[in-house]
Amino acid sequence: MVTYYKTIDGFICPLEAAEAGCWINCINPSEEEINSLIQEYSIEPDFFRAAMDEEESSHLDNEDGNTLVILDIPVVEIEDEQLTYYTRPLGIIITEKNVITVSVHENPILDEFAEGLVKNVKTNLKTHFTLHLMLRIAGRYLQYLKQIDKISNQVERELRKSMKNAELIQLLEVEKSLMYFSSSLKANEITIEKIMRGRALRLYEEDQDLLEDELIEIKQAIEMSSIHLNILSGTMDAFASIISNNLNIVMKVLASITLIISIPTVISGIYGMNVDYLPFANFWFPVGVAAFFMVVAFFILKKKQMI
Repeated sequence: MVTYYKTIDGFICPLEAAEAGCWINCINPSEEEINSLIQEYSIEPDFFRAAMDEEESSHLDNEDGNTLVILDIPVVEIEDEQLTYYTRPLGIIITEKNVITVSVHENPILDEFAEGLVKNVKTNLKTHFTLHLMLRIAGRYLQYLKQIDKISNQVERELRKSMKNAELIQLLEVEKSLMYFSSSLKANEITIEKIMRGRALRLYEEDQDLLEDELIEIKQAIEMSSIHLNILSGTMDAFASIISNNLNIVMKVLASITLIISIPTVISGIYGMNVDYLPFANFWFPVGVAAFFMVVAFFILKKKQMI
């Protein structure tokens, strides 16, 4: 699907057809739509292939006067009543008169621009619009990292009470999300630093300020993800050790109980043999002896903190 938007009187408004200075938003475009855009704006076909490849990493490319910026954007979905965080590539193609965004799936960041929720954005200023989009992506990383931190703290509290595998698996999913974010943020940082050199895009004074703000937020997000990842890794190791220690305690108690229970079994086995002349072969004597040794064994194990 291809939609068109342009800033009119300070607001981003939808258009029926493309015109100079508009933003062209492509969400999972068809082959026909892609070919039409390629012919109309003289775009390298590899730009669209790269933008729609879900395994594509963040990078910058120039060809025939057009610029392709691939950025990893954060995504959150609900799976099995749990929030799952990961990243997807977003392609930004900057032509002579327009900005084209290409994505396989819809995402809330582009929706915010299309609905006019982002202020002071002008689609006719291509670099300005691109940098605002990049700044919004960096802000969304910070927002999701705060959510991940809250989820991690909640799971840790539940894990202290239950010590079940479900909570450990959930922490593992959170750790995986942080690893995705950390890797994507570092790739985005490299792309932004290339843009700051001013070779790929013409930068003005206001654009420099936007780019610096974005780089600061990206670095802050990288630091946050790194800190959360280290804390979570240490927390999972600690809980794994606690669970292993609890298992050892349970096994130790069970072994002690088995030892105590085996005493009457041994004594009854001796007196149960078909042998003559066993001393005190009355019912009460083996029972009393078994009870005595069980009590002695209990106090010995108690003293050694085995029970």
